[in-house]
Formats: sequence, structure tokens, C-alpha cells
Amino acid sequence: MKTSMRIPVPGTYNFRDVGGLPARTGVVRGGVLYRSDGLFRLGDDGRAELRDLGVGIVIDLRDDNEARSMPDDLDGLDVEVLRLPVFEGSGASQGMAGISLEALYDRIVTQHASVVVSALREIASAGDRSVIVHCTAGKDRTGVVVALALLAVGVDREAVVDDYAQTESNLAGEWLEGMVAVVSKYGVPDTPELRTLMGGSPREAIEGVLDTIERAHGSVREYLLASGLHLGDLAALERLLIVAD
Repeated sequence: MKTSMRIPVPGTYNFRDVGGLPARTGVVRGGVLYRSDGLFRLGDDGRAELRDLGVGIVIDLRDDNEARSMPDDLDGLDVEVLRLPVFEGSGASQGMAGISLEALYDRIVTQHASVVVSALREIASAGDRSVIVHCTAGKDRTGVVVALALLAVGVDREAVVDDYAQTESNLAGEWLEGMVAVVSKYGVPDTPELRTLMGGSPREAIEGVLDTIERAHGSVREYLLASGLHLGDLAALERLLIVAD
């Protein structure tokens, strides 16, 4: 099944356009919603690429410490930056404290539903500006928020799960080895479990949280409405993201 297209934006490893994914009433419009890992290594070439892509809104899901230590390299770009910290620390750091990916994702949709709603409302109101949603890896916080945005507008569930799972191959190699080297300086042992927490995107992790939402609310749309999103927001999000095929 089609997944989002990785765009080789300099300084990123997991920058993707979710355009083209199949939906109930068409396909996701290209060039509207991007998802990414950190934007702190962009440099002149990376910033030029974002300018060419028409990026006008950056939704940063990292916490204050992450943003201070790895600030987005956006100088000179005409972008609106919305900081929406999902929780303290990256998904990997949460996991190293003994929390599984499944539990982490459950925390996002239960304890931080208001952040999810704010992010989707911002995307829905983007107008003709393209949006990037990102965190450090573009995997956990970004993965859940983008998955819920897509499912809210009728994107095929299997396509959403496939798209989430694609992240692992994008982060493998240089990105993951670099992150493992960073945490090893703090005495964290290099284990398969650590590598899954830092760079893994197993299908069962995203499927688990979607199953939880559907058991409690019936659908992602009903979950979002119960969390404070309005029908008008959902309609605007669908108009923005979905085009007839």
C-alpha cells in the first residue's frame, strides 16, 4: 500500500509528504502536510528546500529542553512556529524510564488530548500555507498526531499504519547510530530494546493506541470531538487534506 514520500531535505532523515494516501472520498492532497524529525541541522540548503516547499507553519511537539538544546534552524524563513509540547522529553527518554511505546502512545491520547486537538486545529486553519509537524525523531509524538489527523479525515487505516511503520527504515543507520552514541555518553547501554525505543516504529504500537481509541469512543473522529475538536474543525481539515481522485 502507498505510504508517504520521503523528501531528502538536507539535515533531515525522516521528512515526508503524506500526500497520496488513499482516503474514503479521495486521496490526501500533496504539498499540504509534512512530517519530520528535528529541523536543527537544516543549514542554507535545508532552509531553501523548505522555502521551495511553501512551508508556512511549523508545529513543534518537543519540550522546552529539547528545543533549547536543538533549536529549529529556521532563520530567514517566513514561518509561524507553534510550540505544542506533548510531554517532557523525547519518546526514547520516556522509554528509558521504563515506559513502553504502547504506554507512551496511550499517554499521548489520554493525558495530552488537548495538545493533539490544538495541533489538528492549527493544521485545519493553515489555508494556503504548508504545515510541518515534527519532534526529535518524527516517530512517536509526530507519528500519533499525524495518524490521528489522517484518520480523522477518512484515510484508510491500513495506509496510516503502513505510513507509521515506514519511519523505522528512515531512521536506521546514521540517525540511529548517532542517537545511540549520544545516550551512551550518559551510561545508557546499547540494547535491542533501546534501539526500538529510539528508532523503532512497530505496527503493533500504533495499532494498539488506535484500538484503545476505537474501544472507548468508536472512532478517531468521535475521540477528537470528545476531546474538544469541533465539527467545523473536522470539516476544515478534510477540505484541506482530501482531494477527489
